Amino acid sequence: MPMHPAAPEELSELVDAYTQTAQAIIDLAFPCSDRDFDKPTECPGWTVKDQLSHVVALEAGLMGRPDPEVEVPDHDHLHSDFARGIEQGVELRRPRPGAEVVQELQQVMARRLGQLKDLKELDPEEVDAIVVDMPGGKQMPLLRALRIRINDLWVHEQDIRAALGRPGNLDSLGAANFTQTVLDALPMIVVKRAGVPTGRVVMIELTGPVVARSGVRVEEDEDGKPHGSLMFTGGVDETGPIPVIGKTTSIQMSTEAFTRRAAGRRSTEDLHYSVHGDDDVARRVLDSLVITP
Repeated sequence: MPMHPAAPEELSELVDAYTQTAQAIIDLAFPCSDRDFDKPTECPGWTVKDQLSHVVALEAGLMGRPDPEVEVPDHDHLHSDFARGIEQGVELRRPRPGAEVVQELQQVMARRLGQLKDLKELDPEEVDAIVVDMPGGKQMPLLRALRIRINDLWVHEQDIRAALGRPGNLDSLGAANFTQTVLDALPMIVVKRAGVPTGRVVMIELTGPVVARSGVRVEEDEDGKPHGSLMFTGGVDETGPIPVIGKTTSIQMSTEAFTRRAAGRRSTEDLHYSVHGDDDVARRVLDSLVITP
């Protein structure tokens, strides 16, 4: 069976995932006290309020309402020009009360989601022709941009949930979208980052709430260089023989552990997972799993 729940693909599904994730963030933020806003999150250097400020800043910018530039101090958690640029919207709102940031979040998201719902009325050809300006000056097709923004929103939703002790939405469209993104990147992660040698197979098995199984077989390409072939992505109870060769290492873990590691929020040492096969290969893959900037 396919990954369950399936990741959104069509525009209407992506807009639904965007809407659900945005509303979840608003619902988490609305009852927060001043103490809640100040709680640190697993995103280095950011509190709950900082997370909300980041979401507001990016969504407003995507609507054509960028924040004014402010001077950003040399915070310890800033290690690149990209991170410093992202920090601008957070720094701008640090002096503001958390309740004021939440009010801005509600206003910005209402307009943003209204724009996205209007896109549902477009023909597929019109949708394919839309190019979106993204943070950092990049441009990309609308559907790809939506997938990236859903991932960002959902990861920050999970950051806030972890800080507030309010777990949830691990079986949502946003969770499926992020999980699929990581699984699609497995060949690159296994071969280029983890350096798994040829003749090996690496399996990832997610036990839920998003249930999936994916495998990468490392082979040599025509030039004799290692190449990763994505064998399949499906449910853990998929039947039939698995076409593998060589030594197989299978890593089993929950959706929560997998996505927190892939978001760079937890180290491999802090994860609960089980391995059947080569422990060193599993460790190298998990160490290399992060896909967020």
